[in-house]
Amino acid sequence: MKGFREFILRGNLVDLAVAVVIGAAFGAVVTALVADIITPIIGAIGGKPDFSNLSFTINKSHFKYGDFLNALITFLIIAAVVYFFVVKPVAALLERLMPKKEVGPVRSCPECLSDIPVAARRCAFCTAEVGPAATA
Repeated sequence: MKGFREFILRGNLVDLAVAVVIGAAFGAVVTALVADIITPIIGAIGGKPDFSNLSFTINKSHFKYGDFLNALITFLIIAAVVYFFVVKPVAALLERLMPKKEVGPVRSCPECLSDIPVAARRCAFCTAEVGPAATA
């Protein structure tokens, strides 16, 4: 039981649980945004205010593609928000706090052909051991 208690009380597990709850709430907000604001705006332009009722029939099979359009718009909005408000700012912050170090001259890894520092003895990309650099 002690191991389980330590697992449950680890900080990153609690952070992950909070992220899932916030993510679910954010998904509900974006779904409401799409259903109540974005779709009616598109509908005002295109003449169809509710996509969820869009459908067609082929050989007595009924295809409801309107709900799919709403879900697709919701996904694109969530992806855009995550990219522009999470991914880009975090990448900029990491670049600012931990700028890339210059490694000096590079050579190609004989296994994966990635550029590695001349002084490297192991490739950072494929982890192959590489011999000393050939001296010219």
